[in-house]
Amino acid sequence: MAVNTNNLIQGPATLYTGAFGATEPVDSAVNTTPAASAWTDLGGTQDGVKFGGDQTYGELEVDQITLRVGSRLTKQDFTIETSLAEATLENLSLTLNGGTSASGSGWKSFEPNVTSSATQPNYFAIILDGYAPGQFRRRIIGRRMLNTDSVELAYTKDKQTLIPAKFAVHYVSNSVAPIHVVDQTN
Repeated sequence: MAVNTNNLIQGPATLYTGAFGATEPVDSAVNTTPAASAWTDLGGTQDGVKFGGDQTYGELEVDQITLRVGSRLTKQDFTIETSLAEATLENLSLTLNGGTSASGSGWKSFEPNVTSSATQPNYFAIILDGYAPGQFRRRIIGRRMLNTDSVELAYTKDKQTLIPAKFAVHYVSNSVAPIHVVDQTN
């Protein structure tokens, strides 16, 4: 197979967040910024944005054949991972999956949600806007997300403070896929 250099991708992505169930941009608008009324730009990131998929398969085997005779999907995990470079209270709240915010003249505050583990978390949606082959745009929409990784704010003399985030995709319904990927083609 010959190499098609038009299929090589390099460049940054932009992340947006919206409420779970927010109106998604239509596929034909893949090259436009999502509506600010429903989607908020998370700002700068550092060390890129990664979309990952992990699939676990159980083996099917029989005594008479030494090879795996089949596999069945037993688990799927999809994530969007980055380090948020803008260490705002809004980004901290997002990575801690919500909480209580307040503001007044010259100040704003945030307190994380510390309710019972039986309480439903505040799911949200994420849009990852990056590049596709041909220098076109690719949009990945995670429809029901939570940050499932540890959060830390490191204040050091010689390094930038970042908020690490690993947003995990969650099941939506039998009729709604949890992820939608669309590429611009012209």
